Amino acid sequence: MMRDGAPEGQARRRAFLPARVMPGAECEQSPPWAQRANGDFCDLEHGNPRGVPSVGFRPGLAPQAAVGGTLRRSMAAVTPEQIARYRRDGFLVIEGLLGEDELARYGAAVDAAVARRTAGDSRSLAEKTPYEQSFLQCMNLWEDAPDVRPLSFHPRIGEVAAALVGTSCLRLWHDQALYKEPGGRATDAHNDQPYWPMVETDTITAWIPFDGSTLESGAMGYLPGSHRFEGVRRFANIFAGRGFDLSDPAISGGVEPVFCEVPRGGVAFHHGLTIHLAGPNRTDRMRRVHTMILFADGARRSTPGHPHFAVDRAGIRPGDPIRSDVTPVMWPRPDGRPPEPPPLPPPVHPAMPGWRPPSSRA
Repeated sequence: MMRDGAPEGQARRRAFLPARVMPGAECEQSPPWAQRANGDFCDLEHGNPRGVPSVGFRPGLAPQAAVGGTLRRSMAAVTPEQIARYRRDGFLVIEGLLGEDELARYGAAVDAAVARRTAGDSRSLAEKTPYEQSFLQCMNLWEDAPDVRPLSFHPRIGEVAAALVGTSCLRLWHDQALYKEPGGRATDAHNDQPYWPMVETDTITAWIPFDGSTLESGAMGYLPGSHRFEGVRRFANIFAGRGFDLSDPAISGGVEPVFCEVPRGGVAFHHGLTIHLAGPNRTDRMRRVHTMILFADGARRSTPGHPHFAVDRAGIRPGDPIRSDVTPVMWPRPDGRPPEPPPLPPPVHPAMPGWRPPSSRA
């Protein structure tokens, strides 16, 4: 989700430094805001007849390794039933993928990165645009926040995501922090893929709430099976506060959203075409979320007229595979270490890497 990923005419192009191109349950009663959306609540503790999973990470996940020039992968972290459920519903919640020490370490790292990126913004929530009232968005933190990098290339999360997509290699489209401030408005209904100039749709987002997510703090809601709707790849202008109207059966297919609370340490995965939304933050605490958008290696850039930094910085042409150090391999990493970032782009927007408050620039 980003303003610069909108179709031409709704976003202006940015100038970027060059980058290297690489070769070849029971549903409980919903709160009032969810009722207005005709939504249900996914209770992970008690199960959900709609098929939303309550699953735990299975210990003993073996690391992948290259053996004799071939890739040997363990899929112990996710079962065939969970994979089938994800592909049917377009989303899946898996508990226990991150431990308490990781949550503390990575949460602090993302907090610091968001504070640095937003240090020059003194506006109140009421002074911001509807889009900005939904969350603070800071993209590509892996590039200029080294302590965040291991999270964005977390091998356990990458392995699960690859199993759900059904690929042996995933690339990072971009990571981002989505911090919903206390009192922050709901996130409008949309799907992500139309914002990305990519032909193929083998895409997945890992959504990591450092404190878990609750209905009160802004839990995510999903339309089950919407990634398979005919004509679902359409643009929703959430940047102007105009998301999909889920009361329109031509959009929702008559399917109601299911809102899922994610326990601390859990990760929610959703397909790039799955229609989703989030509730407002009615608590007095920040809803702290970090996400990684991932895609199967081999995806190609789509037709001209759709700018996006993930391909523009590397000069990827329409029809060419999207392979560069701007979109590096997320999983599997040959040596288990995150990659080095490409040259930072100019600080054109607070959401982008390299941003510093104007007062601190030389």
